[in-house]
Amino acid sequence: MHETVVARGIIQEAERHGKVKEISLEIGELAHVPPAELLECLGQLVDWKIISKIKKAEAKCRCGFKGHPKILERGHDFFYIECPKCKSIPQLAEGTEIKILKVRVE
Repeated sequence: MHETVVARGIIQEAERHGKVKEISLEIGELAHVPPAELLECLGQLVDWKIISKIKKAEAKCRCGFKGHPKILERGHDFFYIECPKCKSIPQLAEGTEIKILKVRVE
């Protein structure tokens, strides 16, 4: 259900540019909606060509670690991560956004 709301927002924004033929998205690995679920939903709602790129999560930790966090669990609208170096909870710096990179219209 949540993925439908996000998908409809993407559709609405893309259609502001005209009759859409193709869309390119960058989807954060830890976005509110898992990338596969969002892409499946978009594919059911529109007949556009959908090009997607998954943006890996990047975290920063108090211990000095910078990089990809260890993902302990990933579900619909939640995730649990830890620092692979010290096992504490790091701050996410990247990998949570969904961006429209390009819209191709007729």
